[in-house]
Amino acid sequence: MMYMLETSLLIMILTSLYSFCSLHKHLLLTLLSLEMLVLVVFMMIFLFMNSYNCGGYFILMFLTFSVCEGCLGLSILVTLIRCHGNDYILSINTLTW
Repeated sequence: MMYMLETSLLIMILTSLYSFCSLHKHLLLTLLSLEMLVLVVFMMIFLFMNSYNCGGYFILMFLTFSVCEGCLGLSILVTLIRCHGNDYILSINTLTW
């Protein structure tokens, strides 16, 4: 049972890393792949802490920081769309920010 879970977590990590590295067109797609990475890390931490029967508060702190990271990414996306009209990464000159 644990072997299947570890294998599925590894496949999820590799899939999200591949999508993060290969999708350079839209900012929203990169943010979604980063959120998938955060969820996989959360599942790994939860399984590790659950096997040793400790760390309930650490899991809540991790979830709090991951929600803050998601809100920050969405606020950057909204600002980008309001200023430039799209979320294409290649059409934006980083020196003008």
